[in-house]
Formats: sequence, C-alpha cells, structure tokens
Amino acid sequence: MNRSLVYLRVNRVDAAVCAQAQQATVSDLHEAEFAAGRRGLMSSRMRPVVEGKRIAGPAVTAYCAPGDNLMMHRALYLAQPGDVLVVVCEPATSGAQWGDMAARYALKKGLAGIVVQGCVRDTDMLRELGSPTWATHVLSSHPDKSGHGRINAPLVCDGVPVSPGDLIVADGDGVICVPREQAAQSVERALTRMRAEDAMAQEVAKGAAVWDLSGAAARYAEMDIEEIDAAFDDPRR
Repeated sequence: MNRSLVYLRVNRVDAAVCAQAQQATVSDLHEAEFAAGRRGLMSSRMRPVVEGKRIAGPAVTAYCAPGDNLMMHRALYLAQPGDVLVVVCEPATSGAQWGDMAARYALKKGLAGIVVQGCVRDTDMLRELGSPTWATHVLSSHPDKSGHGRINAPLVCDGVPVSPGDLIVADGDGVICVPREQAAQSVERALTRMRAEDAMAQEVAKGAAVWDLSGAAARYAEMDIEEIDAAFDDPRR
C-alpha cells in the first residue's frame, strides 16, 4: 500500500444507545446478535490487558502498515470522547500499536478504550493507568511511523467486520461489534435478557434449580436418553 485514505468524519451510533450498552455484557449482546443471525463476537485471542473494565462506544478505525503505527496515532488524534479506537495491523506481531504514552493521551482525551488486532506493550503501566485495552498480542516490538494505511474506513478486526461508527462493547469476556443500524435493538434485547436472568437469580436464591429454570430439564425430557441407576463399572447382575 503506497497511498493512504483518511476519512475525517464518522457517523456514530447514538450516544444514548452507547450509554445503555454500558450496562450490557458482551455475552448477553452476543446472544442477542446470535439470535438475529449476526456474528460480531471477536475470537478468544482478543483479551483485556486490564481486568475489570467494561466499555461501550462508537468505533473509530485504523488500518496500519506492517510494523508501523502512524495511522493509529492519526486516528487517536481524530477520535472524540467516548470513542473506541479499533486498530488492525498485519502481521499482528509487527510493531506495537499501543503503549503508555498513547494510553495517557487517550485517557486525558476521554476515549472509552482501544481494541487492537496486533500487539501492545507497556502493559504494567497500562494496568497502573487503568487504560481500557483489549489486544490479541502483547509484544514490545518497535513500531515505525512512516507507513500508509486507512483511517475511518471499514476493516476486519480479528475476523469481525467493523465499520466506523459501529457499536463496540468490551468486557472481561472479550469484544463484540454491533452494526450501527441494529445497535439499539440489540442492546434492548440484551438488557431484556439480563433482566430475565436477574429474575432467575432471585429464584435460585430461593432454592430453585437452574436445571429447571434454564429449560434444560424440559429439553432433556423430549430426547431419547437412557438413564441407568448404576455406576458404569458396577458388577453386572
């Protein structure tokens, strides 16, 4: 790539939807998206650097040249408070995309967090700063700042299509991207599911079995299953 493409504006998911999404978990949003036939969940490679964080915000995207994080820095400069910076660098271990100086600036600016397909470094300091960071790799490899790329254009991050302005939600379970146009509906479904699980938790506290409440017992009863009241290695009679 010998030419860069940078979009200066982003059509963002509504701020009220982002505020609601901060109450939703990645798992519940995944269930809502799965039911709608969409697959926005990033893989198990994408892990939080700082435990206990949950973020939700519109995506600002950066696609960086191998071993280079120039486009990340430009996207970070252009990002607005509440945004989630989504960065892709291939190969993933060529040039650290994120470190403590970028994290300090992002926190000062009010970004919600960063998601990186690639490597990050200075992780001890990121934890000390409380920088909400998710990444596929941790590696202190040197990044150049001279490569071409794309900013605020659609990309694929850890196998998931991400368009600028899409809703990004991340927590201890990982990262999910919800298309901007479907975000409000998916968040409401996720919150409805969470309210139902809260009610189930109250029933469990009263002594009910998850076996019954989850619907597993009813499904099990419909299946052709042989139960034997013995151990598999008991002497045969």
